[in-house]
Amino acid sequence: MKKLSILNYQFSIIIAALLLSGTAFAKDQSIAYIDMAYILKNLPQYEQANEQLTMLSKRWQKEVDAAAQEARVMTTNYQTEQIFLSEAMRREREQEIVKKEQEVLELKRKYFGQEGELYKKREALIKPIQDEIYNAIQDLANEKRIDIVKDRSADPALIYMSSKLDISDQVLQKLGAK
Repeated sequence: MKKLSILNYQFSIIIAALLLSGTAFAKDQSIAYIDMAYILKNLPQYEQANEQLTMLSKRWQKEVDAAAQEARVMTTNYQTEQIFLSEAMRREREQEIVKKEQEVLELKRKYFGQEGELYKKREALIKPIQDEIYNAIQDLANEKRIDIVKDRSADPALIYMSSKLDISDQVLQKLGAK
């Protein structure tokens, strides 16, 4: 019994020492925050890229909408004329409508799908800007010996942060903005 309590005591001391050394390590780390939404909003090249993407998206959406309207007109005409058509003509029209609807789906996939044109264009326009921001953050962190940089706009658990820890404006300066 005495041996067991001595082991528990030694184990408690080891755990306490590990916890204290862990907190000491955590205090040595420096943390800074950025607000990515704020940084992006203040970068003209990001706004230009966004405008370009919006214009492309609207143009492609018009094309999809026009094709969908054609399919709707074909369907309406078919429903109106259906009783006057032979069985062969009905099947032919139905196949044309199905083909047109598939074209609409294919257009949507081509432009707005996971690997669609909009995704590729966004990747081509936005990724270089994100890389530039990342490099500026990394350079700034190295200069100021910051160990961790977190994005406060993406952290819903963050309730309060001292403005001293926000390096967003410094990142913008490094990028040549403002």
